[in-house]
Amino acid sequence: MSGTQMAPSESASSVGMYTLKDPYTLWDLLNHSPVWQDRIFHLLAALYGVVSLAALVQLIRIQQRVPEYGWTTQKVFHFLNFLVNGARCLIFIYRRDVEQLTPEIARHMLLDLPSLVFFTTYALLVLFWAEIYYQARAVSTDGLRPGFFVINGIVYAVQIILWLIIWWKPIHILVILSKVFFAGVSLFAALGFLVYGGRLFLMLQRFPVESKGRRKKLHEVGYVTAICFACFLVRCIMMCFNAFNKAANLDMLEHPVLNFIYYLLVEILPSSLVLFILRKLPPKRGIIQYHPIR
Repeated sequence: MSGTQMAPSESASSVGMYTLKDPYTLWDLLNHSPVWQDRIFHLLAALYGVVSLAALVQLIRIQQRVPEYGWTTQKVFHFLNFLVNGARCLIFIYRRDVEQLTPEIARHMLLDLPSLVFFTTYALLVLFWAEIYYQARAVSTDGLRPGFFVINGIVYAVQIILWLIIWWKPIHILVILSKVFFAGVSLFAALGFLVYGGRLFLMLQRFPVESKGRRKKLHEVGYVTAICFACFLVRCIMMCFNAFNKAANLDMLEHPVLNFIYYLLVEILPSSLVLFILRKLPPKRGIIQYHPIR
């Protein structure tokens, strides 16, 4: 009997190896189980649906509060949030059908287009803060809105051109280039929040903050800047891994856990937090936030 017993050191080693393998076994189980794939994608769809509904409710409340104004920056921001999160909700509900789309570029376009609209949505917030900052310093803001439209136009044009080239000649290096391009766009957005959110925050700090309203505005700008900067920076890093590491590919049906972590960190949580922070309704009379988009 003693010949068949395992030495204490060997037993501890075996237990340690088994313990180390457990997380990988669970990861593989979730990733390769069609049942768990569907559960995770449907959970993502539900979360996106809740965020989309929250943005729509807030848009309706703002419209009822200030119906005399047209499509203001704040209304467009909430409408785009509703649109992006609603589109993501539908995509994850029908994720298996999306996987079957042909040509393959159609799947990439459907999965990536909401990310472009997400960029536009939060770039609009950067534009709004830039306008406030320059108006407070008595600097002309005439070039900001045309610049916003030009930058978005270039981003969409470059991405569409890349999609068309990939459709015409599906070379893997072009797919990598498309992902790296969007990583660069995300880094650009992160820097936009850091520059204009930071400038506005520092400017507000110089004002007397005895009043409750000014303290709230200072906290609001600080929190939103930190959340959005982190969101786009994480997206930039993840897109780089997505481009060069097959194990980090976000477009695969067999990576539901990675999808859940990624979209939770870069879209669902940031959108939820920003919508909560910006939940306050405007007063009924004209305020600085409510110059309509021209």
